[in-house]
Amino acid sequence: MNAICLVVDRLHAGYLGAYGNSWIATPAIDCLAAEGFVFDQCLIDSPQLEILCRSLWLGSHALAPPQPSPEQGHLARRLAAAGVAATLITDEAEIAAHPLADGFETVLRIPAAEGVAAAETADQTHLAWCFAHLIDWLESAPATFCVWCHLKGLGAPWDAPLDFRRQYMEEGDPEPPSAAAVPSRMLPSDYDPDELLGFSQAYAGQVTLLDTCVGALMEFLQTTPLGPETVVVLLSPRGFPLGEHGRLGPCDEALYNELVHVPLVLRFPDGLGAAGRSHALVQPEDLFATLLDLWGVPPDGLPPTTRSLMPLVREEAEGLRDRLGIAGLGAERAIVTPVWYLRMAGAEELFVRPDDRWQVNNVFDRCAEVVELLRQAYWHFEQAVQSCQLSQIPRLHEALVTPPD
Repeated sequence: MNAICLVVDRLHAGYLGAYGNSWIATPAIDCLAAEGFVFDQCLIDSPQLEILCRSLWLGSHALAPPQPSPEQGHLARRLAAAGVAATLITDEAEIAAHPLADGFETVLRIPAAEGVAAAETADQTHLAWCFAHLIDWLESAPATFCVWCHLKGLGAPWDAPLDFRRQYMEEGDPEPPSAAAVPSRMLPSDYDPDELLGFSQAYAGQVTLLDTCVGALMEFLQTTPLGPETVVVLLSPRGFPLGEHGRLGPCDEALYNELVHVPLVLRFPDGLGAAGRSHALVQPEDLFATLLDLWGVPPDGLPPTTRSLMPLVREEAEGLRDRLGIAGLGAERAIVTPVWYLRMAGAEELFVRPDDRWQVNNVFDRCAEVVELLRQAYWHFEQAVQSCQLSQIPRLHEALVTPPD
């Protein structure tokens, strides 16, 4: 068995059909989701790539202390011991330069995008260039492999042909912006909604380009012997704010749902879990234990925060945990339970889950008891993670798992 881990940065879950979007055409990703298993509640543990690498490649939560000998527990090293060759392919300089990248048997760096202008055709875009590198590598891949392809994705210049964004215009809409530079700024209170609409259309065009590339990859797999032997994982390490909460792009990495809620899809060649979905709370570090589980690697010495997703896929369990903790920039933190989301920053905000998906209605001032319970639950979580004593964490109060009236 083989695995392709396609990690596409800055992919907004709300812009995919598999996650409820109805105005952007993503047939290839929707097909991947229909043939695979979708995790509806995957939230990152940190928006910082340096920390994210520890989560993905060591299974270590962002709040956990650094491991003394990380190379021993590295995903690639564990897989190598099981006869699986692990390769890293990336166009992200920060990922390629990360100390943990040395744990992979091979690292293939894709040159960064040279221009910041829209391409004439889809195959001239940076994303297409990245997928071409991946497919070229697959054509001569080793017998048993795990290829980790981390792409800047929607965080790289938006160079899809202008017609890709124009297709989302409706009658009377102004022309979308033609620039390919990725926006990143706070919006003023009197921002122009037409300008924001144009950026949303430009982003939608880039999502369509990504979908085209995913379609090419899946077509390649279907026409080669790799198809029946390869698991495909689609994950985004961070979302992309598009006007929600006054932010356009990753200007300050504030811990709102548009940034921390990311798509995660696992597609198995034998149809396992096809068309299945889970609402369980999961985080990117769970992919670490899942990949080891797929190859039957003993779970000895795994960090306590990483859990294999396979019991969810096989319908052997309904959940893996009762809460998630998220570490933002500086002192910003968030705690997530099945029914609440508390963002702890300068001014705390509380949102009901999952109904208030994009966190429009802040109910912090109306739920003082819930807020205090969530603060305590977060403190217990942080202490348990830092001491590696998650089994000792107190159960959540009933008010934190029961939907509010």
